[in-house]
Order: sequence, then C-alpha cells, then structure tokens
Amino acid sequence: MTEFRIEHDTMGEVQVPASALYGAQTQRAIDNFSISNLRLPTQFINAVAHIKKAAAQTNFQLGLLDIKIAKGIIAASEKIIANEHPNQFPLDVFQTGSGTSTNMNVNEVIAHLASEITGQKVHANDHVNMSQSSNDAIPSAIHISAALAFEQELLPAVKNLHTILLKKSEQLHDIVKTGRTHLMDAMPLTFGQEISGWASQIESNYVRLQTVFPQLLRLAQGGTAVGTGVNAPAHFSTEFAKNLSENTGLPFIPGYNFFALMSAQDTAVAASGQLKTLAISLMKIANDLRWMNSGPLAGFGEISLQALQPGSSIMPGKVNPVIPEAVCMVCAQVIGNDASISIAGQSGNFQLNVMLPLIAYNLLQSIEILSNACNQLADNAIANFTVNQSNIDKALTRNPILVTALNSIIGYEQAAAIAKKSYRDGRAIIDVAEEESGINRTELEHLLDPKILTGL
Repeated sequence: MTEFRIEHDTMGEVQVPASALYGAQTQRAIDNFSISNLRLPTQFINAVAHIKKAAAQTNFQLGLLDIKIAKGIIAASEKIIANEHPNQFPLDVFQTGSGTSTNMNVNEVIAHLASEITGQKVHANDHVNMSQSSNDAIPSAIHISAALAFEQELLPAVKNLHTILLKKSEQLHDIVKTGRTHLMDAMPLTFGQEISGWASQIESNYVRLQTVFPQLLRLAQGGTAVGTGVNAPAHFSTEFAKNLSENTGLPFIPGYNFFALMSAQDTAVAASGQLKTLAISLMKIANDLRWMNSGPLAGFGEISLQALQPGSSIMPGKVNPVIPEAVCMVCAQVIGNDASISIAGQSGNFQLNVMLPLIAYNLLQSIEILSNACNQLADNAIANFTVNQSNIDKALTRNPILVTALNSIIGYEQAAAIAKKSYRDGRAIIDVAEEESGINRTELEHLLDPKILTGL
C-alpha cells in the first residue's frame, strides 16, 4: 500500500505520496487534471529548471538570496537538467492555462532536493520562485526549450537533409527522365535538376528557421505577473539573461516588451508556421519518392528505395516505401499541431495567454518529430535509392511531349497532331515526326534529344 505524508499550501492540507519529491500544489494538480496521458516533454521541464538555476544565481548576485540556499537551488536544478527524477513531473498537459501547476511542480521538487542538500528549509515560493511568477517563467520556458531544440536537433537535421540532397543531385546530375505535370507526361529533365529543386526547398526552410530563431532568444523573464516587473528587482532580467546564456551556451536576452511576450505567443505561432512550411516541403519530397518508387511493375518504377522490412502480412515479397510514408504522417501531425498552436496563440486575454502548456507541448513535439523525419528521409531514403535506368529510358523514348521542341518550326497545331498520333499508335515520336513534319531524321534526332532539351 502507498504510504502518504501531509503537505500544506494556502488552501490547506493535502495527502502526498511519501516518496514524492513534490508537494501540495503538484498533488492538487494531479487530482484536478486527470484528462490525458500527455505530459510536458523533458526539454520543457529542463527549461523550467534552467530558469530556476539562473534565477537563483541572479538573486544571489543581487543580494536577495542566502548563498547556501542559492547553491542548494542551483545544485537541485542541475539534477533536473541532468534528467534525474523524471517521474516527479507527472502533470497533464491539459492543466491551468498559465502553466502554474508545472511551474509549482518544478519549484516543489527543487525545494525538496535543495532542502536535502543544504540541511535547511528551502521554500518553493519564497526561495525557488523568487523574482519570478508562472506568468513570465512559462512563456520563457517555451522560448528556451524551443531555442535549444532548434540549435541541438532541428537545424542540424535540416542541414543534414540539405547536404544529402545536394550529393544525390550531383550523383544523378546527367540522368535524363520524363518530367510530369498534373501527373502526366511532360518535357524531360534530369534527376539532378529534379532533386536540386528539393534541395532548394530545404535550403529555403533552413533560412526561414534561422530567421525566427533569434526571436526565441528574447525572454519574458523579469515581467513577473503582468509585465510591469513587480517583485523582480532592477536589472534582474538583464542579469538573469546573462546567467542563462552562460549556462546554456545560447545568447538569450530580455524581451523588448514584456507585455507582448506574456500576453501573446506570436513568436511560438511564427515558429510553428515555419515548422509547418518545412513539413509541407517534406511531404512533397516524400510523396515524389513514393510515386517514383511505385511498382515495381505496374507503377512508374523509376527508382528503387532501400528495402527495409516486409511490406505485407499476406502478400509475400511485397516491399513498401515505409520511410516516406512515416515522414508524411509526421508532416500531417505537424500541420495539425500548427492549427492547435494557432488557436492557442489567439488566447492571449488581456495580460496573459492561457493555453501555454498546449503551445509548449505541440511546438516541442513538432520540432522533435521533424528533426527525426529529416534524418530518416535523408539517411534511409534519399542517400541510398537507386535508379532503374531501363524503365527511365523506355518511358523517355516513347514520350510524345518531346514534340514540344518542334513548336517553333512546325507550329503548335501540327505538333499536337503528331503527338496524338504517336499516343494513338504507340509509336516513338521521332518516327511519326519524320513522316508528318517534313524534317529529316538527322535534324529530328538533334531537335528531340532529351538531354539537349534539359538545357545541359
């Protein structure tokens, strides 16, 4: 049987499991918010712990906090940042909209650990939460956790995908294939040209993500309850940002306007919008790969993706494009997360947004799964697919749309008639053009050369 101890807060006494490091306010939130099995990510909890560490350093430097207590809070915060005691943060994402429950959960755990470290009572509000409120700490934690995830996970993954695409484009730069518009045969291009388009998409996404990244470095910390800075000493926000920057290695700065950063979540909405754009780019690339790989006999069969696992529980030998399919599902999730963040972002009623935990959860999930999807797509789909040259050549030589190259010589209408006859008779375009256009075969071989038509 679970043993309990009695904790108290301003509302009275609460039974808390004896082994728990948290206290009364966390237990109330556990009791009140039994809605889902979704928990705020470790990166977010760590970001809140980073805030507590930097705040303790700053409060000591400003003469507000006893050195022993400050060291205890710092040491306890470092344990959380090192992912110790992960089961002590059990709160549902769907909680109080300010994230006060999670802020107090972290405060209580750190206070408990700091009390053990120092041998004296460390208070969750008076010491760990000194010069802060949930209203500036949670918005700051959203920025901090997202910025760290951008720096450590997302930007390297996008860069890796871009690098792999450039290598593949160069590797296949002179292999000519049939182009397609509306999923129908079109003028030829090379694999290198096609993949260079993908690479350019990813490069543009990288630039857009870098553009929003500096906005994540601007923090609400120091605004306390409504943005006026009450209960935070002068220079707190500046010194806090310096300490946090030294602790994390990222150049965080105080926000230009605390009222905006606490009452709105425009930066998170903007970041999510860029994540959605990346997701849409990845879905386009993944679906192109699926179409090109389709077959192997009844589809396009232009490429063969690496076979990674059996594709059917009933059809022996079937192999499916599992990585592109997984990437497409990631993209769908990110697009859904963006819709949720957009709705949450407009919930800034007067001086505080009240959907902060939901924004934090969805934003960090999008960053995580997009980072992994970029690496999977690059390393397990693009880097190692092979071209089925015979299928490429067969489709290319029979492509009547090559007649487009004759428009300026024989006119659009005669060229269309030649194309239609080629389709109807199943004959090579050059044979029909030789009969119908009056152009000799040697000149036609030059005019209809697919490689020349790609501009190479």
